[in-house]
Amino acid sequence: MKEKILHTATELFLNQGFKSITMDDIAREMGISKKTIYSHFSNKEAVIEGSTAGIFNMICSGIDLITENKKNPIEELYDIKRFVLEHLKGERTSPMYQLQKYYPKIHRSLRKKQYDFMQDCMIENITRGVSEGLFRENINVQFVSRIYFTGMTGIKDGDIFPSSEFPPHILYDMYLEYHLRGIVTPKGRKLLNKLIQSNQE
Repeated sequence: MKEKILHTATELFLNQGFKSITMDDIAREMGISKKTIYSHFSNKEAVIEGSTAGIFNMICSGIDLITENKKNPIEELYDIKRFVLEHLKGERTSPMYQLQKYYPKIHRSLRKKQYDFMQDCMIENITRGVSEGLFRENINVQFVSRIYFTGMTGIKDGDIFPSSEFPPHILYDMYLEYHLRGIVTPKGRKLLNKLIQSNQE
């Protein structure tokens, strides 16, 4: 039952936001009593904690599968972007921004785990890009990997990038192109342009 509650809560959170969904909403959606939910979770924050941990693990597993394919590093980043947006429901409710605003403790913990995971992923991606001649040799790998993470988390701020002006799928594409154009070689630029063109067709 605990897993079913988390699954239902996660779907509701991603579709309608962490703030707006209540324990009543989860109980109503499942056709169970609130008492049943409270027998597994002490409060809403505990549900959110379990839900975000599940989302994080699922996203990490998906990214691991993508990186195992060993596509070229530019294509790999686009595949990861597509996967994350698809499984976060296109970030319609800006889940990370809502966490930061309303559940800062959970957000801090999750951000640390995200940072550690993304650092390893990005360092491998950038290093491979350099070795394949797609990224410039003179870039500082630690700087680029950290600025990428900072940017990817920063664009989720709904006050600075409201979804009415910057729909998430377009915003992510813009940021990814911005990131890559700063580090590609002429060879990488050709590949990037080709990929962007094929995505627009």
